[in-house]
Amino acid sequence: MKSNLITRGGHDKLVAELKNLWHEERPEITRKVNWAASLGDRSENADYQYNKQILRKIDRRVRYLGKRLEELRIIDFSPEQAGKVYFGAWVDIENDEGESKTIRIVGVDEIYDHHPQHISIDSPMSRALLGKQVDDEAEVMTPSGKKIWYINAIRYDPSENPVDSNH
Repeated sequence: MKSNLITRGGHDKLVAELKNLWHEERPEITRKVNWAASLGDRSENADYQYNKQILRKIDRRVRYLGKRLEELRIIDFSPEQAGKVYFGAWVDIENDEGESKTIRIVGVDEIYDHHPQHISIDSPMSRALLGKQVDDEAEVMTPSGKKIWYINAIRYDPSENPVDSNH
């Protein structure tokens, strides 16, 4: 099952995408479809066929985003998380082979932009890292067997969080 967690930044991107699709791209493609339809025979009209296909694709994405945004739960950083790996954390890790990575644990909906450092909260790596601290080791089962990763640093991006005037 897909988790419904998302960072505030990820949520903002999806909202912006929905707004852009609905207010910019869809009206533009609708104009093109209407123009192409006014030219007559739609069955042999490549402009009409092509733009109609794009319109269907946009409508599918708009429907998906509309439903998905209602299901998502924004997770903001809280001070209690400091020093441990939780959702939204940036984590610097390395293994015995000298391989090192910086990754960020995010919701499945934030993987769509193929950010090379984003990994899903549902991934085996995330599950192994959650709750760990600097200098802990995380055991991850991979297709090629068990791998041990060492946690070198954990940080959270303060720009991802709303300003809390009470603290």
